[in-house]
Amino acid sequence: MKSITSRDNPFYKDLVKLATSSQARRKAGRTLLDGVHLCQSWLDLRGAPAHCVVSDEALHNPEVADIVARLEGMHVHVTALPDALFKALSQVEHGVNLLFLVETPQPAAPAAMTVSAVLLDGVQDPGNAGSILRSAAAAGITQVFCSPGTAFCWSPKVLRAAMGAHFVLEIFENVDLAALVRASKIAVLAMSGYAEQRLYEVDLRQPVGWLLGHEGQGVGDELMGLASHQVVIPHAGQVESLNVAAAAAVCFFEQLRQRQAWTAALPLG
Repeated sequence: MKSITSRDNPFYKDLVKLATSSQARRKAGRTLLDGVHLCQSWLDLRGAPAHCVVSDEALHNPEVADIVARLEGMHVHVTALPDALFKALSQVEHGVNLLFLVETPQPAAPAAMTVSAVLLDGVQDPGNAGSILRSAAAAGITQVFCSPGTAFCWSPKVLRAAMGAHFVLEIFENVDLAALVRASKIAVLAMSGYAEQRLYEVDLRQPVGWLLGHEGQGVGDELMGLASHQVVIPHAGQVESLNVAAAAAVCFFEQLRQRQAWTAALPLG
């Protein structure tokens, strides 16, 4: 384990840039995982990080001590910082001061969808994006395609909102969604408050692509025109529509419900 005590240390300066700048994260192809939960999930699901950063105080935390011992057994670099220096790297108030520096996964997007997937068209709020990823993973969806205008999925806010969902998903960013939809091998359902077809009237037992749009403007006109179906979630009351993350969760779990009911009804043998 190494210690850094100066703000002028080059490695520390690089960490500050990654912690505070989306542009720096994109350029470096690296990001920071903040907190015990995300770090432990990465370790369990993806393996060793590129580097571990911990505050001096956090080394006395039993969970952190266990993780650090495990990393040292894997010959991962661990750097300790004074608490004052660590605060500049973390956006979590009253959290446990542990960070993983990881290489941002950048898988090549397939030319067409063949399994259930999520398509995010300009979903800009990090909290919404992260919540959608979390719901998708919980519902058994494995692929997420993001347009260039969508929030950067590996930003700290999206990572915190998704609570480790990133690590069981394939996330493809800066995707030409129109080309993807045109080449799709499965039905694509666009969510719209103006659609006539109700979600619960659609057969969701087969793979589908869920097309979700910008928080205020919804799915773009071109993509809406390319979708196989335009679907609305019926609701009661005076509220105009659901938040995009809430709507996504309703859709994903309706598909899961239909598929589980269909599987349970299949004859044995």
